[in-house]
Amino acid sequence: MTERQDLLRNLPAVDRVLRETPLADLSEYLPQEALSSAVQAVITNLRRQILEKGEVAPAERLEPLQVARAAAAQCRLLLEPSLRKVINATGTLLHTNLGRAPLSHSALCAIQSVSEGYSNLEFDLDSGCRGYRYSHVEKLITQLTGAEAALVVNNNSGAVLLALTALGRGREAIVSRGELVEIGGAFRIPDVMEAGGLQLREVGTSNRTHLRDYQQAISDNTAILLKVHTSNYRIVGFTKEVPARELLPLAREHGLVLMEDLGSGLLLDLSRYGLEREPTVQEVVQAGVDVITFSGDKLLGGPQAGIIVGREGLVQKMRQHPLARALRIDKLTLAALEATLRLYLKPERAFDELPVLNMFSADPAFQKQRCERLLQRLEEEKLPVELKLLEDISRVGGGAMPLTELPDWAVEVTPLKARTQDLAARLRTYTPAVVTRVQNDRLLINLRAVFAEEEELLTQILIAALQAKG
Repeated sequence: MTERQDLLRNLPAVDRVLRETPLADLSEYLPQEALSSAVQAVITNLRRQILEKGEVAPAERLEPLQVARAAAAQCRLLLEPSLRKVINATGTLLHTNLGRAPLSHSALCAIQSVSEGYSNLEFDLDSGCRGYRYSHVEKLITQLTGAEAALVVNNNSGAVLLALTALGRGREAIVSRGELVEIGGAFRIPDVMEAGGLQLREVGTSNRTHLRDYQQAISDNTAILLKVHTSNYRIVGFTKEVPARELLPLAREHGLVLMEDLGSGLLLDLSRYGLEREPTVQEVVQAGVDVITFSGDKLLGGPQAGIIVGREGLVQKMRQHPLARALRIDKLTLAALEATLRLYLKPERAFDELPVLNMFSADPAFQKQRCERLLQRLEEEKLPVELKLLEDISRVGGGAMPLTELPDWAVEVTPLKARTQDLAARLRTYTPAVVTRVQNDRLLINLRAVFAEEEELLTQILIAALQAKG
């Protein structure tokens, strides 16, 4: 007990620690309250160790300078950006946790241009009067999709919520059980419908739904027939679903809104690159669907946004709904989305300039050459590691095309003096951080989502991480 009490008495006072150089140097950048709070947190942790274990190892951690260094390390985290650049070496192209689609050079330039000063966000330069925020993209969207009208909100879940609320609140929407999807973060279509004030009417079974199921479910309270794209999963085998075009006559007969949530949404057919054949937004518009929603930051290759297209009267109801303001996008998103959409006016420009489309169309033979170069560079360093070139697959990610596997290559790294998980964690500490895949206790470096200008930096980080001690 005496030894524990002696250790507690040796804990330095906060004001004594604050005079040490590591914290004094930070006083120019952080307020006294932040420095004091960090010191108190370190001392509290040391006191807890003493009370629980009866010791602090090494004992030098009780010295004021060591406490100051530990507190300074915490304080520096406040001065460093938490949201920062990552090199994506996972082989997942639309990696939700890594920000989904990287933006094109055109989009980045547009963001910089409107963010450096003022812009005509809601100002009509011709008339000198107040303008309409969405006029910057509405004509582009209708031109590209063939729809009568368009509206943009902050993400596709918001688009679905706004459409359902504005067009069916207090009434009923009919959905196939096989389409009651849950997306990332445990957001579910039934929950979105409940938030929008709609009653859910499930029809069919999880694997088979027929037209007669919709017919039998329609009542005087029905407002919407809703189709939901199962973007993040597929039911295969003994299955049956009713395409929107087959539901259209039923919707017209009963005066109902036919709505389809496309999830990712495609403006170009990507099946020639080995991706699943899916209907484009244009095709769904041409089929006569009343309201269509899709994402801007997935297969479209733009910023996070929820895009709504459809009949003018229905879109106008959404524009006038109070939720439209709550879900509206800011000027930076609008600038990036406009620049992205302009690329689609000439499809060859979209394929040339949009990073995601570049990645989808990457030649596996070229990817193999990139991996071979990386492998050779690592072998030249004589690192404590086993290296191997192996065939791999890349995935679309972002809750899109779950069955698509793009033939690819990767460099397999097996450290000899460290655990694979520790190496993966170490790579995440660099600036920029490197995120990889760990599979069967092997670290895989897939280069499909790594930009050409990142290759040399990635190589240097790998070498440094493999050479690091401890």
